[in-house]
Amino acid sequence: MANPSVFLLMVSGQIESAEFPEFDDIYCKYCFSYGLDWAITSGLDESITQITKKSRDEHQRFVWNFPIDATFKSTSPSGWPQLVVYAYGLDAFGTDVVRGYGVCHIPITPGRHRLRLPMFVPESSSLLQKLTAWFLGRRPEYVNPRVVAQGEGREVTRVRTQGFLTVSFNIIMKDMKKLGYDILPSDLQNPTIPAGVAGTDAAKAS
Repeated sequence: MANPSVFLLMVSGQIESAEFPEFDDIYCKYCFSYGLDWAITSGLDESITQITKKSRDEHQRFVWNFPIDATFKSTSPSGWPQLVVYAYGLDAFGTDVVRGYGVCHIPITPGRHRLRLPMFVPESSSLLQKLTAWFLGRRPEYVNPRVVAQGEGREVTRVRTQGFLTVSFNIIMKDMKKLGYDILPSDLQNPTIPAGVAGTDAAKAS
């Protein structure tokens, strides 16, 4: 049998919930950002959730449980996929306004993972621009949301933290080891027992 020329990364999961205590009626969009050597073989590269209201309990969470499902192929881990999530809501004038951007790398080990992403929004660079944006209903936002997953162009952007979003992943990988890539953390490959623990067990055995 011929050796595989690519490995597969299968990603499923959910955009579970978010915390934006100051707002209501929020929906999310998501997309993936990845290197030139990567390609999606099945699933969606981007999608949009339903609009939801925050819960009326003490948690005040927005719950979507919106599915994520995509399979990638590549020959190199360089450019490993990132998930970009951006939330929108209506302002006092009924205009769609970005409520937060968040980004994370797809987990690099198989299994189930749950992440809590800090969200942020870009800020106007001056008080005049802030007032103008508020009156016109045009808040600062990125033309291409994938820019939040890249270093270029972000160093001059002022941002502030605003809310959190929880996302879960189920990760399956195929043929990575056959291409020479080890996907287990080193502490799982070579477990170490603290000296004190080993000494205690030895003492019990004796």
